[in-house]
Amino acid sequence: MSRYHSYINSAKDILTSYRGEEPLSSFLKKYFSANKKFGSKDRKHVAHLCYCFFRMGKVIMNISIEEKILTALFFCSTEPNDILAALKPEWNEKCEQGFEEKLLIINSSFLIENVFPWKEELSEGVDHGEFCESFFVQPDLFLRLRPGKEKIAKEKFQNAGIDFKMISSSCLALPNSSKIDEIVELDREVVLQDYSSQRTGEVIKSQISNFTPMAIGTKISIWDCCAASGGKSIMTYDLDPTIELTVSDIRESILANLKKRFLVAGIKNYKTFLADLTQESQIQDYKFQIIIADIPCSGSGTWSRTPEQLYFFEKEEIERFSSLQKRIVSNVIPHLKQGGSFIYITCSVFKKENEEIVEFIKEKLHLQLKQMKLLKGYDKKADSMFVAVFEKEL
Repeated sequence: MSRYHSYINSAKDILTSYRGEEPLSSFLKKYFSANKKFGSKDRKHVAHLCYCFFRMGKVIMNISIEEKILTALFFCSTEPNDILAALKPEWNEKCEQGFEEKLLIINSSFLIENVFPWKEELSEGVDHGEFCESFFVQPDLFLRLRPGKEKIAKEKFQNAGIDFKMISSSCLALPNSSKIDEIVELDREVVLQDYSSQRTGEVIKSQISNFTPMAIGTKISIWDCCAASGGKSIMTYDLDPTIELTVSDIRESILANLKKRFLVAGIKNYKTFLADLTQESQIQDYKFQIIIADIPCSGSGTWSRTPEQLYFFEKEEIERFSSLQKRIVSNVIPHLKQGGSFIYITCSVFKKENEEIVEFIKEKLHLQLKQMKLLKGYDKKADSMFVAVFEKEL
């Protein structure tokens, strides 16, 4: 019993000192490093309690932090566990119940819909109730199998006894806690990439096909302008290894990581440059047939992976990101060739970052909208994303 009380107290200590200024995973790593008393099992339990707490957002704030931790654990649990068995045995027997039944059990009147309180800001097509419930579920770990490596990667997981689910011929879903580093070669055989992110590859592929066949000796020029660590660039290369690829990002350390990944992935012929895309003067004077803008955003479609961001988010941030996105697309789109394709991507569910930017690009930057779609992931234990494709008329 005392061990489980200790877990609750440790989680409380972390939650009262954490302010959301860095990812919770980083904060926990530092905390456990400074407190050597925690074994691996202890760290796992304490960390899980912290994540459960943030999954509830700021509902039922009128109870003690200890009680909210246990309440959050109850709502996030689909089967009995040792902590609830020791501290809330009457709840532990009911872990398999639905949300409404659990509300009656804890005798609380809070609304699940208040977990994500910005309903009016949502993009069209997002089911607010389902989206709120998704925060209580840990998303899966998704892998993209690289071309020619599909069979060997699946065999490695089978031989290691790792359970996986085939989502498509190139996409695997595994439990989030799966340890894969020692089983497959990351970036060489498989790429860690969310299911919805992989689905943007369908859009990118369709735009590449618009430029083929081309004249002998020419290549399709593609600029991944907010490349980060290069996940979409590797996917784009896998779709067509003959492309002329250029990548950029604002952070030198991120581009250094990208180069390491490209080396492992076997990508050798590409260009890279450092640029703050809010400053037009920092962008190289070159034009591209396809520009991929996986743009900085609130990340609200990924918050079930990082629920601390749900907890600390302020509504004013939506407008800040929307303004940032307008500045970036205004500076990037002039580098699109006539007849070229501009692919706008966010991992946001806010309309100011999605549909509003689409209207801005149409009206102010005079591109023609070809398609846009919300890639719902909250009903698939995946992230949710938004993608729009534009064309610059000849």
